[in-house]
Amino acid sequence: MESSSSSIITPEDVLESLMNDGTIDAIRLKIINQLKANEELKNTTIKMVEQSKVLNTPGAEKQTKRDLFDALRQELETSVLEKASKSVWELIVGDNGLGNEISETVEKVFCRLSGREPPLFPPLVEPQREKEEEKEKEGEESKGKEREIENEKESSDSTSKKRRFDDINTGADEAAS
Repeated sequence: MESSSSSIITPEDVLESLMNDGTIDAIRLKIINQLKANEELKNTTIKMVEQSKVLNTPGAEKQTKRDLFDALRQELETSVLEKASKSVWELIVGDNGLGNEISETVEKVFCRLSGREPPLFPPLVEPQREKEEEKEKEGEESKGKEREIENEKESSDSTSKKRRFDDINTGADEAAS
């Protein structure tokens, strides 16, 4: 669905393109693979199953696998899905770049559909990083000023004698006469 640059591109247009070209499926697969590799999530889920009321109820060993599975799902599904959901959000908004990848992909598709050239917006510089850099510069500047002050003190304490202002003026008066 190619659009001319004069028509309005809606979020639905971008989403449809992402769905049709397989991008959504590729992102979903990345998320699933990263969740599968998440050892912390696996271990938490295993502990939840091991500590479940269903498995620790007397007579649980006599139930069918299907009955146990259904009972476990009923007991643990909500809490396991909440933990998985939190992990997915951490993947998307975390530092691993998946959120950035999604944003860049959406922007590229929008630009392709609208006939514009990416990037639409200049890259955002993280405000926190800017503040840290400013603090470092200020720290370096203040250290430099401290060194200058120390050097001045050391040079004033040295054996070379500085003339006082009165001495300079008196010397100038004598030279003029």
